[in-house]
Amino acid sequence: MIRIGLTSYKEHDKLTGKPNNTLYEYAGFLPFVELDTAYYGIPRKSSVENWIEEVPHSFRFVVKVYQGISGQGKWQDYYTSEAEMFTRFLEAMEPMIQSGKLYCFLIQFPSTFKCTKENVMYLKRLRAYFGELPIAIELRDFSWYSEKFLKGTRDFMMQQQFSLAIIDEPQLLNTTVPFDSFVTNSAFTLLRLHGRNANGWQSNDADWRKKRTLYRYNEQELYELAETIKRLQGQTKEIGIIFNNNSGGDAAENALALKKILDITYDDLNPAQIDLF
Repeated sequence: MIRIGLTSYKEHDKLTGKPNNTLYEYAGFLPFVELDTAYYGIPRKSSVENWIEEVPHSFRFVVKVYQGISGQGKWQDYYTSEAEMFTRFLEAMEPMIQSGKLYCFLIQFPSTFKCTKENVMYLKRLRAYFGELPIAIELRDFSWYSEKFLKGTRDFMMQQQFSLAIIDEPQLLNTTVPFDSFVTNSAFTLLRLHGRNANGWQSNDADWRKKRTLYRYNEQELYELAETIKRLQGQTKEIGIIFNNNSGGDAAENALALKKILDITYDDLNPAQIDLF
């Protein structure tokens, strides 16, 4: 199955006609979303329960894990040990796991996470902590994809049953990662589409986050992505596509356009509007 969705459910006015959506409203249009809430802090279990209650049975979540897990936050300020951090995270996510609505946990590493023995060992610890749960890994340093390490990266991801996320982002020599449409997990694959704004990607001013994802995929680019997705269907059971080009409000329209190109219909969605009677 191919699932198409967006990063966050709130800010897509091109989807619902509203500047700020509820999850229930979002789930009337698309069956798939990436939640970044848990990245900033481990949520209450009650919040997770509310998320899964607002969506239909077939809806699936990509949950971006807590930043302490991906090395982008100082977990030592909040937890006494690495093990406690993982335990607290998984306890909070238990309702999501038990509901069957978890597509995968996304662990997005920063560009400082390079291909080293130490980091490979950390990835092995991650698998031990998460057990058999579905994990997608996003790497942001080119070293993992270099000629020297690419085969080892792919083989390792397959051995650990990680889905190495397929990333679309600007191609800047040795400073970004390539669009590597190689499947490392036959059960599920995750594509994250950040856009191709090369100038914005390199911005380091106060608005760098907005500039990075300020991009609209054109029709030709969407057709090219669709061809890749069709090819992947024979290699993996589930395909999840997340548009992260949110800054200019382009993600929702690009997602709906790709859905049309792939001739996909989603039947089990929330009612798009509540009838008066």
